[in-house]
Amino acid sequence: MEFEGTVYKIMPKTSGTSARGEWQRQDVVFDYNDGGNFSRKLSVTFFNRPDDVAKLQEGATYQVSVNVESREYNGRWYTDVRAWRLQPKQETVAPAAPEMPPFVEEPSYATTAESSVDDLPF
Repeated sequence: MEFEGTVYKIMPKTSGTSARGEWQRQDVVFDYNDGGNFSRKLSVTFFNRPDDVAKLQEGATYQVSVNVESREYNGRWYTDVRAWRLQPKQETVAPAAPEMPPFVEEPSYATTAESSVDDLPF
């Protein structure tokens, strides 16, 4: 799933050690509009991706790719939204119009009796 969102808030980093080794987790809250009248907030987890979070700036807009997954624990369901790709929004800039050469007025030719003589061959 992909969405375009503006960084609303960067939450503090959480880290620890598990049987698989050390881990880092940081949540980032994005503000996005899904085409409706209201914007929505979505908390996205960056798991073992400290470089991606370091690039983020509050108020900046990004294209975010996430995986959404739910799991059950003790009869309750929990949903994770984990980021796997992050790209800054590409601003679309209209191509500049090519520069036109300056307008040069063509010389005017007087129409006199001398200039009206046809000197072209048949």
